[in-house]
Amino acid sequence: MRSKFYVWFYRLVLNCMPCIWGGGGKVIVLTPDFRRLVVRLRLKIRTMNIMGTIFGGSMYASTDPMFMIMLMEILGKDYVVWDKGCTIRFKRPAKKNIFCEFLITDEMLEKVKSEVASNNETTFTWTVAYKNKDGVVYCEFDKVLYVATKSFYEKKLAARRAKNS
Repeated sequence: MRSKFYVWFYRLVLNCMPCIWGGGGKVIVLTPDFRRLVVRLRLKIRTMNIMGTIFGGSMYASTDPMFMIMLMEILGKDYVVWDKGCTIRFKRPAKKNIFCEFLITDEMLEKVKSEVASNNETTFTWTVAYKNKDGVVYCEFDKVLYVATKSFYEKKLAARRAKNS
């Protein structure tokens, strides 16, 4: 577990990232174990599109690195984590505050660790959604992530560089 100051400072740094601040999002919850993170996105002049609803780019930008950052903190320096892709499904226009809750359960984490232990690397997809306070879904994201042991990843990169030189 990290200290309250560490978590507070980390949340502050996240909120200053261009994808969060620039997109109009705000990390409002970050638990000390980095297993739960909540982003709020408000309809404001800088998040509003020509139709008067929240811009889809703001929705995506404010969710982009979250699972990757959470996993990096949880797994530690012996692992490499990359955000590889995302499929977005817009369900309805958002004209009010929406929230995106990122959760990493024990089961999710155990599956990642066991697949990496077996194969040295894994790619998987986790789904997250922007919802209003009543639970109505406005947008869903299928986030594709890659995790590998650091030693395996470094060998893989070295082999790739040697092949390309």
